[in-house]
Amino acid sequence: MKSTEDKFQTVIQKNTFWFFDYQFEEQYEAHITSLQGTLNVVRNKVKTEGIRKEIFEWLLQEKENGLEALLTLTGFSREYLKRLTTVLRIVDDPELARLVHKNRWCTNEDSNNVEEWSTEKIARLVCNNEHFRKGIVNLFFEGASIPFLANTVPLFELKKLDISKLSFEIAPLIDTLIRYKEKGSRAGKQKNNPENIVDNIVQQLGLTSEKGDLHALIRNAPAEKRTMDFIIPNKQNPHIIAESSFLVTTSSHQGDKSKAVIAVAQLLKKHYPNAKFIGFIDGIGWYVRKQDLQRMVGAYDDVFTFHKDELMRFEALLKETFPK
Repeated sequence: MKSTEDKFQTVIQKNTFWFFDYQFEEQYEAHITSLQGTLNVVRNKVKTEGIRKEIFEWLLQEKENGLEALLTLTGFSREYLKRLTTVLRIVDDPELARLVHKNRWCTNEDSNNVEEWSTEKIARLVCNNEHFRKGIVNLFFEGASIPFLANTVPLFELKKLDISKLSFEIAPLIDTLIRYKEKGSRAGKQKNNPENIVDNIVQQLGLTSEKGDLHALIRNAPAEKRTMDFIIPNKQNPHIIAESSFLVTTSSHQGDKSKAVIAVAQLLKKHYPNAKFIGFIDGIGWYVRKQDLQRMVGAYDDVFTFHKDELMRFEALLKETFPK
């Protein structure tokens, strides 16, 4: 048996610092080289023919990595394209539907049971369905001008649906580079958290709110307790207990989340029977997981989204609960 010191020294002295597989690296470099080649071809076409929709329709239809090349040029991620495609399928907005030729590729959708399409399915449809292909190109040419998208898509992403992104000019390319670099940092900014909106409403009404574990649950159910996002006005005398879950992605953990909420709701009814347990549940991630959503919302006394109408309703609840 090696001593602890020997094992410690093994990790220190034989550390590889960054693991990489040479074969994988070579394969991925080939992928990058292929993307570069495709984008150079498109750049030359744009330079000689101008920014024409037909060029990008050709790209999506004829080039195996055409969709990937378009996303790379604009800075639009695969995941965001999946989310946006789901929105196109479920939203009833006539102008947006006309732009993407929705009636020619999206039929017989059950709005109560929408499943997100995979990136592979989207890529196949782009290649095989002329109308879907034209619709995707139209999005990148004109999407930012559609009122529904302007009011729904964050400005950080909306700026990528701009014809200038397809020009290969220096300024739009620099903008794309900056957005690639800043995407993760932006997502982690505290000011970008929707929970701040709730905090602001509470503070504007002169109320207080705490976050953390409730005392009775610490004492009586330490293994089942959950950290609450909002305890209004405080942990000693909670009148409103709230959780927030804003999801733009989907995962199997949403089923676990719904079970956990049901369990904690039962605990709160037992130990804090006079408090209201509410949820701020929003985001397309919940929209496409309706079965989990249905189970979870049943556990709350009330549920709100971050829509302005719902925030006004939450404000009214606070005024009703704390009339003074």
